[in-house]
Amino acid sequence: MSAHLPTGAEPLPDLLAAAGVARRQLFLASLCSSFAAIAAIGLLAVSGWFLTSAALAGSAGLAAAAAFNYLVPSAAIRLLAIVRTLSRYGERLLSHKVALEGMAQLRGSLFDKLAAQDSRHAPDTSPGEASTRLIDDVEALEDLVIRQPARQAAIVSALVSLALVAFGGGRALVFLSVVMAALPVLFRRISERLTRGPAEEAAAALGHLRIRYVELAGCRAEIAAYGLADEALVELEPIALRLDKARADLFRAEALQGALLSIYGGAAVAGILLLARESAPMVALAMLATVSAVEAMGGLSRSLLRRASLDAGLRRIAALNALDGCLHEPVIAAPSPLTLGTRRFSAGARVALTGPSGSGKTRILLSLAGMQPSSAPLRIGEAPLEGLSPEHLKSRFALSPQDAPMLIGTVADNLRLARPGVTESDMWAALKVAQLDRRIARSEAGLDTPVDEGGGLLSGGERKRLSIARALLAGRPWLMLDEPSEGLDAATEAALVESLRGWLDRTGNGLILVSHRKVPLALCEEEVEVAGLSQASSHVANAGTRKDSGARKDADTG
Repeated sequence: MSAHLPTGAEPLPDLLAAAGVARRQLFLASLCSSFAAIAAIGLLAVSGWFLTSAALAGSAGLAAAAAFNYLVPSAAIRLLAIVRTLSRYGERLLSHKVALEGMAQLRGSLFDKLAAQDSRHAPDTSPGEASTRLIDDVEALEDLVIRQPARQAAIVSALVSLALVAFGGGRALVFLSVVMAALPVLFRRISERLTRGPAEEAAAALGHLRIRYVELAGCRAEIAAYGLADEALVELEPIALRLDKARADLFRAEALQGALLSIYGGAAVAGILLLARESAPMVALAMLATVSAVEAMGGLSRSLLRRASLDAGLRRIAALNALDGCLHEPVIAAPSPLTLGTRRFSAGARVALTGPSGSGKTRILLSLAGMQPSSAPLRIGEAPLEGLSPEHLKSRFALSPQDAPMLIGTVADNLRLARPGVTESDMWAALKVAQLDRRIARSEAGLDTPVDEGGGLLSGGERKRLSIARALLAGRPWLMLDEPSEGLDAATEAALVESLRGWLDRTGNGLILVSHRKVPLALCEEEVEVAGLSQASSHVANAGTRKDSGARKDADTG
C-alpha cells in the first residue's frame, strides 16, 4: 500500500469528511434520538409512578380513588408516546439518509482514487480485495454513522435516568452513579474478550471468501466447460465453514453478553429497591429509570466495542482515502522516437517484438502503456520511460491487448472509451479498418449491440477486433497490437492485415506488434528480439554496479 496512516491516527473524521456526511442532518438525527430516549425513559418512569399511585389510591378507599387525578399522567403518557414515536422516526430517517448518501459518495470517491493511480506504483489490490474494501469496510463505516445518534442519545438517556432516580433518595442516586460508571468499563472488557476475536475472524473469513469467489467467478466459463463445479465448491466449502463458525461464535458471544447485561440490570434494580427511602410511586419510578439507564449504557458499550472491532476495516479504507485522486488533463504529444534497449526507432516505424512465449513481449507493451514497471531499458525521445508520467505514456501509445477487457454496455460504449468526442462516423470508420463493420451492421441493434465483460454476443475474434477499433480511435502516435489476428480465419486475418497496412500508410502512425502468427508480421519493417532487451538491461545494471564500485574504490583510496 502506497499510503499509510500515522500510528495512532484517527481515521473516522477524515472518512466522514470524504463521505460528505451532512453534519447538520447528523446533529438533527442525534437530537431526535435524544428526544426519543428522554421520551422512552419518561414514559417508563411515569407509567411506573402512575400505576403504583393508582394502585395505592384504589387500595385506600373509594374517596381516595375518586380524588386521584389520572387525567394529567394519562395525558403525559400519551404525549410521551407520541414524542417517542415521531422522534424515533425522525432519527431513523435522517441517520439512514445521511449514511446511505454519504457512503455512496465515499465509494465513488475511493473508486476514483484507485482509478487515478499510476498502475506502475499503485497498491496491489486484487478485484476481490477491492470489492471487500469498497463494500464490507464501507458498510462498517455506514453502520457506525447510523449508530452515531444512538451513542449520543445513550449518554443523554443515562443522565436523565440519574435525574429521575434522584427522586428515590440520595443513596439510590449514589448507588446508580457507581453502577453506571462501572458498567462501560466492565462490559467493554467482557465484550472485548467475548466478541472481538469472533468479529475479526468473521471479517477476515468473509474477505477471503469474497476474494476467492471473485477469482473463481472469473473462470466460470472454464469451470463449466471442464465440469469443475464440484471442485470449485469443495475449494470454497472450508472458507464458508470458517465464516459460519466465526459468525456462530459471534452470535453466541453477543447472546451471552445480553444475558450478563440483563443480570447486571436486575442487580442494579434490586439495589435501588433496597436503598430507596421515598414513597412507593417514587421507588417504582426510580427502579424503572434504572432499567433504562443500564440498558442505555449497555448499548453504548456494545457500540464502542463494535467500533473497536472495525478499526482494521476503517484503517484499510482510510489508506485508500489517503491516495492522491487527482486526474490529470490529457497531454497532447507529438510523435517521438522510441528506444528499445540499444535500438532507436524514428516516429512512424513499424517494429515487431519477437521471442518465445514467456520472454516478456507483452510486458514491454504494458510498460509502454504505463500499466507495469519496465523490465528493459526503454526511452521515449531522450527521456527514460520510468521518468514519464502515465499521462505522457497514454498520450503516445494506444494498446489493443491480447485479452482485451470489455465494458458492460454496448459496442458504442466500448468505442467511446478511446477518447472524448468520438462520433458514429468515426466508430464506423474504425470498425471498417478492424474488419468488424459488416458484422455490426448485420446486427439489429447496430452500434447498440450489447457487450458484457466476456464479449456478450461477440465471438473471441470479434471482441479482439473491437479492441483494435478502439485503439485506432484513440489517435495516438504509436499503435500497439498484441496477437491481433488470434482467433481469426486465414481470409479475415489477411483482410485485417491489409486494412491495417492502409491505415498506417494514411496516418503515418508507428506500430509495435507482438504476434506468433506470420501474416501480421508482414506489417513490420524491423524486428527486435526481446531477449536482447533483457541482456541490454543487464549490461546497463552491471555497468552501473561497476561504476558504483569504482566510485567506492576511489573514495576508499582517497
